[in-house]
Amino acid sequence: MEISQQTLENLKYASTATLTTQLFKRGFRQQFLVGLMPLNPNIASFAGEAFTLRFIPSREDKDWDLADLAKRGEDNVQWEAVEAIKPGQVLVIDSRQDNRAASAGNMLMTRMMRKGVAGAITDGAFRDGTEISRMDFPAYCRANTASTRPAFHRAIDMQLPIGCADVAVYPGDIIAGDCDGVVAIPRSIVTELAEDAAEQELRETFLFTKLDGGAPLWGTYPPNTETLAEYAEWRKTNDEAKPQ
Repeated sequence: MEISQQTLENLKYASTATLTTQLFKRGFRQQFLVGLMPLNPNIASFAGEAFTLRFIPSREDKDWDLADLAKRGEDNVQWEAVEAIKPGQVLVIDSRQDNRAASAGNMLMTRMMRKGVAGAITDGAFRDGTEISRMDFPAYCRANTASTRPAFHRAIDMQLPIGCADVAVYPGDIIAGDCDGVVAIPRSIVTELAEDAAEQELRETFLFTKLDGGAPLWGTYPPNTETLAEYAEWRKTNDEAKPQ
C-alpha cells in the first residue's frame, strides 16, 4: 500500500499524544516507544516508513579486531543498512534496550541525513550526542554513551520484524515522532488514522481556546452537542489550519 504525502503531512501535524489516542480507539494499547527522546529537543516533527535493524550481543571472536579498526566496515550489517535505507525511511534499531554501547554516531547520522533519511531510532544509546544534538536530523535514543558499538552489540540482520522499546515494529510500519517521542503505526491503518488524527488536532485547538478562556471541563472536553456545534462554526473559518 502506497503512503501518500498527505498522510505523512497529517501525521506530522498531529502530536504523538493524539496519534496514540487514535491508536487506542482502534484497539492498539501501546505503540509509543517509552523512554526514547530526541537528542535535539528542537527537532521538527517527522513521519516515515520503518527500516529495521537488529542487534545481538557482541562476541570477542566475531566483533573485536583491536589490531585493525579499519576492518570494521567488513561483514558489517550496520553499514549495509545505512547504505540500503532509502530517502524518507526511518532507521529503527533493536538494541535490546542495552545502552552500554552506542547504536550509531554522528558519522552514520550524517550519511543518512545527506541521503534524505527521515530519522533514526534506537532503544539503546547513540554516541557523539553533542554533535547530533546540533544536527537537523531526528535521532531518538534512551541515552548517550561514548562506548563504541562492537563492545556490546553486533548488527545481525535488517528488514525483519523487531522489538524496539518493547513495541513490535515491522518493516514498512510508519514511524512518527515529535519533541515528546516516537510512535509506531501499523501500515494497514495509517491513512484513515492520520486523517482522524489531523481532525482531532484541529478540534482540540478549538477546545483549548475554550478551556483557556475559562470554560469548565464538563461539556467542553469531551465536547457536548452545543460545543460541537460551536466547533463546526469555528472550523468554517479556520480550516486553513489543517494540512492540505
